[in-house]
Amino acid sequence: MLCFVPNMLVSKKDVPADDLKGLVAWLKANPDKALQGTSGVGSLGHLAGIIFQKATGTSYQFIPYRGLGPAMQDLVAGRVDLMIDVPINSLPYVRDGKLKAYAILGDQRVTIAPEVPTADEAGVSGIHLQNWYSIYAPKGTPKDVVARLNAAVVETLADQALRDHLGDLGFVGVPREQQNPETLAALQQAETAKWAPIIKAADIKPQ
Repeated sequence: MLCFVPNMLVSKKDVPADDLKGLVAWLKANPDKALQGTSGVGSLGHLAGIIFQKATGTSYQFIPYRGLGPAMQDLVAGRVDLMIDVPINSLPYVRDGKLKAYAILGDQRVTIAPEVPTADEAGVSGIHLQNWYSIYAPKGTPKDVVARLNAAVVETLADQALRDHLGDLGFVGVPREQQNPETLAALQQAETAKWAPIIKAADIKPQ
C-alpha cells in the first residue's frame, strides 16, 4: 500500500445549498432532476454516486463523459450539477468561487483542503469513498524479490519531504504497519466484496 485519496463532493455554483444536509434536502425535493457528471460508466465517481444515493435516499441521473476533463468543464459551465472526484482537480474552481465543495468522502479531512468537512462531520455518516494506490508485481514473483521491493518502498515512504508533498496533493499516507503485501491483499479482497454487488445491481458492464 502506498496512499489513499478521499473523494470530494462538489457542485456547480448555482445549486441552492451551502452544506451537505442542504444539498441532500435539495436533491430529495427534486428527485431525478439533478445531473452528476462522471469520467465514464463504471468509474469511481459513478460508483461513488450510486453509494451516495443509497446512503442519502436521493435519486438523480448520471452523465458519463470520455474522461474527467470534459466532465469538469461542463460542471464549471453549469451543464451538470454534481461531481465526485479527488480534491486536487476541483479545488482551484472551488477557491475561485466557480464550484461549491460539500464534503470529503473519507474518514478524515485532507491537508490540501482542511476547511472542507468530512461527510460524517457534515451530518451524513458512513460515506467513505477513496481511491487507493499500490504497487504490484507479476504473479509468481519470488517472495524474496517482493520483500526487497517492499522494503525499498517502505524506506521511500518514510521520507518526510515526500510525505509532505503527497499531502499537498491531497493524498493520505498509509501507516507504517500497513505498508506490506498482506494488508494490500486484505484491502483488495474487502474492496472486491464491497463493489462487486454494487456493480452487479447497477448492471454496469465493461466497455
